Amino acid sequence: MTSIFDNVKVLELAEWTLVPAAAAILAEWGADVTKIERPVGGDSQRGLAVGGVTPEWNGVALQMEYTNRGGKRSVGVDVTQPDGRELVLRLAAQADVFLTSLLPETQDRLGMNALALRDVNPRIIYASGHGLGTEGPDSNKGGYDMNAYWCRGGVGYALSEPGEHPVRMRPAMGDRMASMNLVAGVASALFRRERTGEPSVVEVSLLGSAIWQLASDVVYSKAFGIENSRVTRGANPLTGYYQTADDRWLSFVLMQSDRWWPRFTEAIGAPGLTDDVRFADSGRRAENYEACVAEIRKIIQSDTLTNWRTRLAGFDGPWAAMQSMAELLADPQVIANGYVVDVPSGSGVDVPVVTSPMRFAGVAGRYDPCPEAGQHTEEVLLELGEDWDRIIALKEQGVIT
Repeated sequence: MTSIFDNVKVLELAEWTLVPAAAAILAEWGADVTKIERPVGGDSQRGLAVGGVTPEWNGVALQMEYTNRGGKRSVGVDVTQPDGRELVLRLAAQADVFLTSLLPETQDRLGMNALALRDVNPRIIYASGHGLGTEGPDSNKGGYDMNAYWCRGGVGYALSEPGEHPVRMRPAMGDRMASMNLVAGVASALFRRERTGEPSVVEVSLLGSAIWQLASDVVYSKAFGIENSRVTRGANPLTGYYQTADDRWLSFVLMQSDRWWPRFTEAIGAPGLTDDVRFADSGRRAENYEACVAEIRKIIQSDTLTNWRTRLAGFDGPWAAMQSMAELLADPQVIANGYVVDVPSGSGVDVPVVTSPMRFAGVAGRYDPCPEAGQHTEEVLLELGEDWDRIIALKEQGVIT
């Protein structure tokens, strides 16, 4: 079976993580992605490993590798020069999708907005990823996920304890959430164009992605006039975290409380709790929530995580131990589903890569390594119809690398 995005040509003019990660997923599932990079230095993210901001491992910049794997081709072009802009527009004329992280005013200044690209390719899908969206007073402010998604988007507030130091955001957490939204937008636009012949303009922001992820808290807060992210007391003692004797954590998500209560109490070795009138049904357990939680907490704290894994192995209710990264990598489900794979890199070592979360029956993802900056400039320009004299002249002018 062919890949999902076979014969789809994507032109990427973007840096950092959000948009390049979306392009990497499209490449993983078969798209032909050409990445436009600055002639000197390439994607700014390449410099983070050199500067010590992100890890380098065996000569591989892991964040750059993860965000740009999948078989992308890199072309070094200075889009601020007229000849560079002309080359990009010629590439866009042959593309199905244009992906960019340029801010709206920069798109206009460089002549790389949707109207300009439609002049050379009326069918092109124009897709952009931003910090704060393309409308409003801050549409031209740059944004990384820590400020646009985690802080302004409320995610960090919702996950941090009042009065405590904010919870630290994990690397590129918001970027990856938004990148999946951008992939969905591009796939939807391709579907619409296939059905109607009409192209679309797609926009995804870190701020909008944060609000989508916090939709329940946002909606409940607005509807009830409360700060729902600060509501900590539950109504069901069978949904929550419980600490073990060795300071590890178990989570139970037994939403149908009356269904699970007898089986749960038996599984934790406390069948006598079913006879306690305070906990006779879901309504009583809600009324006596703190007392019920205290009883369960005392039992879970009496044994270690290792023993609880054994004791709960036959319990079919939804539960899980909170895992470390090492435990996650060794998880049989992670291994069986190929969620983390080792792929060759340009430096000759195998690099661990997290695969995209979607799966298609009978289709294998592509995990080719991240290209070097400008690695395919000559190859792509020759395909575009340029001859060697023109390529050399553009190099001498600093338009390409």
